[in-house]
Amino acid sequence: MELIELVGYVAAVVIGVSLGLIGGGGSILTVPVLVYILGIDPVLATAYSLFVVGSTSLVGSFTYMRKQLVNYKTALVFTIPSFIAVFLTRKFIVPALPDPLVVMGDLVVTKSIGIMVFFALIMLAASYSMIKGNGKNNVEEVSELKFNIPLIAVEGILVGLITGLVGAGGGFLIIPALVLLAKLPMKMAVGTSLLIIAAKSLIGFLGDVSNQTIDWSMLLVFTGLSIIGIFIGSSMSKKINEKALKIGFGWFVLIMGIYIIGKELLSI
Repeated sequence: MELIELVGYVAAVVIGVSLGLIGGGGSILTVPVLVYILGIDPVLATAYSLFVVGSTSLVGSFTYMRKQLVNYKTALVFTIPSFIAVFLTRKFIVPALPDPLVVMGDLVVTKSIGIMVFFALIMLAASYSMIKGNGKNNVEEVSELKFNIPLIAVEGILVGLITGLVGAGGGFLIIPALVLLAKLPMKMAVGTSLLIIAAKSLIGFLGDVSNQTIDWSMLLVFTGLSIIGIFIGSSMSKKINEKALKIGFGWFVLIMGIYIIGKELLSI
């Protein structure tokens, strides 16, 4: 095994740890690791990310289920429109995107560059959400809101579309929505978010099975290591200050997003 491949598999464990610690961030790491460390095409990497993050989140959600920290009604309202959106996006929209996306004289933006730049913009949004605090300080205000089914469903569609395009689970979008729109306590929002991410990511991945050639041996090893990571992260979460961790991770994601944008734009 080459050193760069070993680094990629170590990163798989880190992906799981991030999901176990803060209930999100897995997909923010997965796509860059697959593309820049393991050299996988960005379109295929977004498909792999759906499987890795979906499988890892599903395992992680079992812990929250045992503690009764999953709101199944909210998960259902959010997940149905979300997984329809992500499946249709992976099945039809992504394959239909032209390559190159943009040609203006000497400026050529390929499909791969477009996906990575859009993914980096999602990373910047994620970093802002993490650094700001995901609305934790608004819990008292949340108690005055009603369970808003239409808004939760619309949020599910939007997150599903983003998930389908860039392979991001969208925990940084889902958790604030669950806290603000469904009045869920933070820990229950994290548990419910993991279940939602698992359902829509794995169903979205099904839209890729017929469109992509999947390296199952590599994908299953990578996913297995990520699942080991989520158990490590869950045990570590009891000893680490979650707020400080999330803010630190947010700054890391911000730097990564800026790096990816710079790297991809310089390659044009």
